[in-house]
Amino acid sequence: MPDPISAGRRERIHAKIDEFLAGRLIVKLDKLAPEDPKRQELITQHQRPAWLENAARRVQQIQLVTHTLKPIHPDARGTNLYIDPGVMAPRDEVGSHVLSPQFSADVVGNAAALDVYKFLKLEIDGRSLLDWLHDEDGEAMAALSDDVAEARAWRDAFVSVLAQRGGELSTHPLSKQVFWLAGNDATLDEQYHLLAPLYASSLAHAVFPVIQEDRYGEKNKAARQARNARRWHDGAVREYPGLAVQKLGGTKPQNVSQLNSERGGVNYLLGALPPVWQAQELRPPWKMESIFEGVYARQAGVREVIAALLRFLEQDPPRNEATRKRVSRYVDKLIDELVGLAVRYHERLEPGWSRDARCRLVHVEALWLDPLRATLRDETEFAREWMALDWPVAIGSRFARWFNAQLRTRISGVGDDEHRNWKRELLGDERDGGWSAFLNTLRRELDVQLRVVAESKA
Repeated sequence: MPDPISAGRRERIHAKIDEFLAGRLIVKLDKLAPEDPKRQELITQHQRPAWLENAARRVQQIQLVTHTLKPIHPDARGTNLYIDPGVMAPRDEVGSHVLSPQFSADVVGNAAALDVYKFLKLEIDGRSLLDWLHDEDGEAMAALSDDVAEARAWRDAFVSVLAQRGGELSTHPLSKQVFWLAGNDATLDEQYHLLAPLYASSLAHAVFPVIQEDRYGEKNKAARQARNARRWHDGAVREYPGLAVQKLGGTKPQNVSQLNSERGGVNYLLGALPPVWQAQELRPPWKMESIFEGVYARQAGVREVIAALLRFLEQDPPRNEATRKRVSRYVDKLIDELVGLAVRYHERLEPGWSRDARCRLVHVEALWLDPLRATLRDETEFAREWMALDWPVAIGSRFARWFNAQLRTRISGVGDDEHRNWKRELLGDERDGGWSAFLNTLRRELDVQLRVVAESKA
């Protein structure tokens, strides 16, 4: 029994092709006088079999791609790539891997052959003709020609638009090249990889309408007007500080690629300048029992990490190694914020600030955040407690308890197992600049200063 969905697809494809060819023919005939002899020649060329045969030859002049070379330099010659985002490894950073299955592929090559790609993009039964041909759909192949061998040859030619052109991968002196240290010894040439970056055309095309809408859309326009007039508005104002516009291809953007032509050559460059550092006065954590519920929890970096982690966990990710590594990266970021905060207290506040009557921190947090208090002459007991190093375990427990409380706001089932894991993550953090390195640095610094104090007393 024939598939009711595929039944008649051949006829539907014929109708789509005939409509496409008729549209192209009308545009060309309108430019000619009624008595022009070229009219009959054009009509003959736009008959379905003749046009398909010609298109099957011309398709070799174009290539379907996601990453292009021309935007790097207009005269560069080398490899363009088609990489399906679905096969890319997932990463936290924004990249082509985040594109949906309905992403827009780009086309490079002879601009005069771009009509072949428009033909392959014809949609039939919810999919492009190229998709049907790629899957070797019998109805789609039969729609090309009644001759089976001819239909197969044309199908193979059209599908080759997905293949890499020009043989092996190659680059060019005018393209960008970057030496990337892949090993550990920067003095050895063989430990570098030579990278040849390409322009992520499909990703740029997905970003373009978002920025366009945010810059010129009516919703954002109304929100900006309300903000300027200091009126309440239920929308959000979206802005892109430092946004630059790069024109690719000049007056002929189609010479760069099809998608570049659709954007009129406009390529948005997001601001990537380093931030201007504005040091703020660091105030001691007065009138709070713990910085976890106060200063630490209010840091922008901490709030962003917790929000991102909660969004990820709410998707109920699989319990596998990839998920564990991703969660561990979030925890590493929280630990970095914790160590950074402590370092700022050490470096920018006077030793002994935790003795002030306004300081209500629990004792283990005073040991952690005001370590140089141990070097004061009348703080022998404080020094003894610090050097015993029992307090880091208590800090680990306080960090884990605070972390669990954040997760429980939106995730159920968080308990003792998670508490032990977060505590272990903190206390076992041996990364450069991590918790263990932080403690070792403090220990060495205090050893030196306590010896100086002891010698001065003697």
